Amino acid sequence: MTAPRTVRGTIFAAAGLAALLFAAVPAAAQEAKEVRVAKQFGISYLPMTVMEERKLIEKHAKAAGLGDITVSWTKFSSGAPMNEALISNNLDLASGGVGPVLTIWARTKGNLGVKGVSAINSMPLYLNTINPKIKSLKDFTDSDRIALPAVKVSIQAVTLQMAAEKELGKGKHDALDRLTVSMSHPDALSAMMSGRSEINAHFTSAPFQYQELEDSRVHRVLSSFDVLGGPSTFNTIWATSRFHDANPKLYRAILAALEESTAMINANRSDVADLWIKAENSKLSKDFVMKILNDPANVFTLTPQNVMKYAEFMHRNGSIKEMPASWKDIFFPEIHDKQGS
Repeated sequence: MTAPRTVRGTIFAAAGLAALLFAAVPAAAQEAKEVRVAKQFGISYLPMTVMEERKLIEKHAKAAGLGDITVSWTKFSSGAPMNEALISNNLDLASGGVGPVLTIWARTKGNLGVKGVSAINSMPLYLNTINPKIKSLKDFTDSDRIALPAVKVSIQAVTLQMAAEKELGKGKHDALDRLTVSMSHPDALSAMMSGRSEINAHFTSAPFQYQELEDSRVHRVLSSFDVLGGPSTFNTIWATSRFHDANPKLYRAILAALEESTAMINANRSDVADLWIKAENSKLSKDFVMKILNDPANVFTLTPQNVMKYAEFMHRNGSIKEMPASWKDIFFPEIHDKQGS
């Protein structure tokens, strides 16, 4: 029996509408085919180097049914320009210290909603100097200069402020800011070790802090672990809520890639040392790199540690306007099952 003309028309119209809606769904739900990732200088970014060299994001994206994707990697000297690139949609994943991620988290809350993907490591930061007269922060004078990745906002700058408050007293957190100079770690190392630069101190990270301490002229003034009262996260990865929400499969693939790279580091540091030296075209010996990787203070982990101590300090002193209730406010839900702090 043939359906009446009006019924047939309704059926065809409904079918046409369904076809249009069906055609629109894949376009709306389609995930990104390219991921733009940024990292910085130093062996603390080793998990990201492993991800890049072993193409782990591509591997896990394909396993998630996303097919072939392109992953582009760039390198920045500090977190501040990364945040600018992220806000302008020229970057998908940024990485750096806790200071920059807290800054952009507070700045974008309620709009872009930038949050942490995970921690990368827990590693100490050393303030080294070539000036034999400097034994503590009280010994710095107007003739001294401290190099760090970015004044006021880098994790080294924030840690220096926390140390100043602890040693010099409340309200004195910015007492040494006038002595700080923004400089990439490789340039700062060269400047301080030359002995001919105004830079005579360097608040740095691995491997640079270890390289400097190989020279008998250099000594350590403080460690970030002393300031924080124990192990603390150095580096994190962060992204916008827009990227997180629009790419659920890809996001989980990125997290799986980071978990695999971290497991590879913790399972076989010798092979990973070879990989890092080759990838970075490093002149450091394998023995020296292994010394850094085997230092028990250097832990590669996705679990955030002591992030809230940084948040409390930065909020109390006006660096961030928002105060997170817990570390989970700062990071996307996919790592909320970890024992962070």
